[in-house]
Amino acid sequence: MEKIALISDSTCDLNEEFIKKYDIKILNLKIIYKDKEYIDKVDITPQQVYDNLKVEVPHTSLPSVADMHDLFYKLESEGYTHAIAIPIGSGLSGTYNTLKLAASEHTDLNITVFDSKSLTLGAGALVIGCGEMIKNGKSYDEIVSALPQMRDNISVYYIVDTLEYLIKGGRIGKVSGTLGQLLNIKPIISINDEGIYYTYCKVRGKKQAKSKLMDIIQENLNNTKAKVWVMHGGAYEEGKLFYDSLKDNPNISYLGFGDISPVAGVHTGPGLVGVVIEKEPLV
Repeated sequence: MEKIALISDSTCDLNEEFIKKYDIKILNLKIIYKDKEYIDKVDITPQQVYDNLKVEVPHTSLPSVADMHDLFYKLESEGYTHAIAIPIGSGLSGTYNTLKLAASEHTDLNITVFDSKSLTLGAGALVIGCGEMIKNGKSYDEIVSALPQMRDNISVYYIVDTLEYLIKGGRIGKVSGTLGQLLNIKPIISINDEGIYYTYCKVRGKKQAKSKLMDIIQENLNNTKAKVWVMHGGAYEEGKLFYDSLKDNPNISYLGFGDISPVAGVHTGPGLVGVVIEKEPLV
């Protein structure tokens, strides 16, 4: 009899309701200041990060290898036979590669570490899909086989007030636009097939950028229903207005709202508004 554990990390940005519903085991990343270290989503909030950015831009760190091993030992002691781990994408963090190395030492568990090639609720949507399959009694092999197609159905788009923090954190990927900041050009950032940030398109000013973001959602919903999550980073009012404007869309089968993790906030700075779109498979 298979007993399958579901693992993700704190940047998946799923709320406690989803974590409890699917019994998701969360590995927490870390935020490191000169004088103190914090555990992502445990003893520091996104707002605390934003408030302190002008004073110090902290470093971020993946979950410790010891935490990973401790989790695998705990799963073994609790009778789990299999585990599926879906962390932040390998192109955005070292968490995936480190988790794969740690998993390789636990031969009593059948472990798949799957590259989400995404972040925040883009990875979170994939974790939810996996959790649903586990709850519905699907086998480990069935779930692992389904993950690539599930990933292909998920897309992420977001805008930020400034590229300053993505540049400082080395997370700029294929996003261009340092000069564009001076001209108030706002790139809409997405994630490519390799799991790297890139510029989906450019518009002038944040108001136009949010309008374009809405157009992108409508284009995605033209031919199919989808689950949509609106996310914000230090931009609650903007994010909430965006969320409210989508409430009556008949092609949205689920609409979620939340803020990004403190770790993600370090790299984006305040002012992020974004969406995750998960297209439902055509029947």
